[in-house]
Amino acid sequence: MSLHTHFIPSLIVFLLSFPRYYSLPRISEAFGYDASAGRVNPWYPSTIQGRNFGSKIMSSKMGRSLAAVKTFNVNDYGAKGDGSDATEAFNNAWKAACSSSQGSVLVVPKNKNYLLKPITFEGPCKSSITVQIYGTLQASADRSAYSKDLTRWLVFENVQNLAVEGGGTINGNGKIWWKNSCKVNDDLSCKDAPTALTFYNCKNLVVKNLKIQNAQKMHVSFEKCVGVEVSGLTITAPADSPNTDGIHVTRTQNIQISSSVIGTGDDCISIVSGSQKVQATGITCGPGHGISIGSLGDGNSEAHVSDVTVNGATLTGTTNGVRIKTWQGGSGSASNIKFQNIEMHNVKNPIIIDQKYCDQDKPCKSQSRAVQVQNVLYQNIKGTSSSNEAIQIDCSEKFPCKGIVLQGIDLRVGGKAAKAECNNAKIIEKGNVSPSCT
Repeated sequence: MSLHTHFIPSLIVFLLSFPRYYSLPRISEAFGYDASAGRVNPWYPSTIQGRNFGSKIMSSKMGRSLAAVKTFNVNDYGAKGDGSDATEAFNNAWKAACSSSQGSVLVVPKNKNYLLKPITFEGPCKSSITVQIYGTLQASADRSAYSKDLTRWLVFENVQNLAVEGGGTINGNGKIWWKNSCKVNDDLSCKDAPTALTFYNCKNLVVKNLKIQNAQKMHVSFEKCVGVEVSGLTITAPADSPNTDGIHVTRTQNIQISSSVIGTGDDCISIVSGSQKVQATGITCGPGHGISIGSLGDGNSEAHVSDVTVNGATLTGTTNGVRIKTWQGGSGSASNIKFQNIEMHNVKNPIIIDQKYCDQDKPCKSQSRAVQVQNVLYQNIKGTSSSNEAIQIDCSEKFPCKGIVLQGIDLRVGGKAAKAECNNAKIIEKGNVSPSCT
């Protein structure tokens, strides 16, 4: 047998031995992967082989043989990619891929445009599955198509060992929803709108290298997920598009968000109740409402968020910087939170804790209960503020904020020192802190 025949399989098997390895996009191209046609060379491995999230290594089932990988192209199931409705074809392709006992690659070819009505890609699947989105997925502009569920467009539900990637585009076609929003037109009654991409109850999940734009409401939501790696996302919508959060995290544990660019009409990243061990690094944010924890405690509810680290971010022209927001009357806690190494450029409210958050037309009643905010570190945060008060910490009289540390803060407005307004909080300042709460 020739050296070439021995060498290529040996090389790929060698690469798969590394626990952090989970993708071979360049090798796939070198060894014959044709994205537009959806063909995979027999030696092409799935892109989700044996990756490691923190200390948790994926199941040994991921280490399947290379020959076991099976490809499913949506075009083979009737999708045309010419802008016509491809919902049924995607549904059938998913069912085939999900029911395969072999590792599956579901391919959405490049240079194609697929119109989709609301669709749920439901598990559990029999093996690991990779969805390679090279083309464009576009939401139906017909609002009546969402009559069964106004809250979601594309959904991956109850799937383990899933990767969604490929460099393609997910377009929520949100303009029709925005102009019918009560936040745009006061004369309209408030109605819900779909989240463009939802991951619900998924485990061992990779989402990377996608463009997500013009969502009907939120762009991508991780709900009740465990073990998530998010990277290389570009999320965009107009600054005046209502409620178009970039990445929304709820009831999710062990999630890493990295190297992503987000500019929308709402929070770049929002982290709400039930979320733990959330890390965000290398985030570029703006326009939008900044990076937020909350809101928490709405409707006198109990909320818990803990162990959140935002380390390395640049915010430009946002209406808030790094924010914690809670409603009066709630309960629970937001604790063990770190905001580190952050640059602010013309940001309004760069550092804000608001325990009296009120997002409604009528003034909120003063209440004695509050979500406890404690053990929050703001470290090495520098840049410029567009508001005179660069630090606003407004906490509850009955449940004052505890363990708030400001370290290495340098925020200015118009070349001059900014101001700080700090109420009902136990604050420790370390090193140079400008503006100061003391």
